[in-house]
Amino acid sequence: MSNLSRLSVPHLLCAAMHIRDRIRELRRVPAKDLHPNPRNWRTHPLAQRDALRGILAEVGYADALLAREREDGSLELIDGHLRAETTPDAHVPVLVLDVTAAEADKLLTVIDPLAAMAGRDDEQLGSLLADVATDHAGLRHLLDQLAAPANLPAPDETSLDSVPVPKAWQLLVQCADEADQQQLFQRLRSEGYACRVLTL
Repeated sequence: MSNLSRLSVPHLLCAAMHIRDRIRELRRVPAKDLHPNPRNWRTHPLAQRDALRGILAEVGYADALLAREREDGSLELIDGHLRAETTPDAHVPVLVLDVTAAEADKLLTVIDPLAAMAGRDDEQLGSLLADVATDHAGLRHLLDQLAAPANLPAPDETSLDSVPVPKAWQLLVQCADEADQQQLFQRLRSEGYACRVLTL
């Protein structure tokens, strides 16, 4: 069997098309000099911020931010907003891309969702988690979440009767008035809590 016949359809498609290298250079730039992308749609709850601080404290920078050069020579972020925000005084590694504003919008839209499409091998993950240790509370919380069972199957994969009901810990807070209720709701949402407004 030839090497070509062993290739899958996705491999054949990649082999047939020309893939451009859009990385112009690697720079180390003060994070505070990077411009946040005004179209950035990702939000960063408290749990994510804490976990990022943990991995930066215990390992450090091990991945580059992505940016494009604007007409005035300054750099506008495409990926890495939270890292830049978390370490404003650090010189951070930035891959400067040779992309247009429209291409930057496309990358901004799909980078995180594309990574999120990856599946998980629970056996491999369990083995990995057994060897990973941390003293940071935020990072420990993330590892505990990873150790939890994978997401429940989609409704079309099983009957609703067979779906186990996950445990939930809830808190009922009495507020002074509606304005107080809305303020607390917004604060909890910004910190990553799943919550809803109830009037009893």
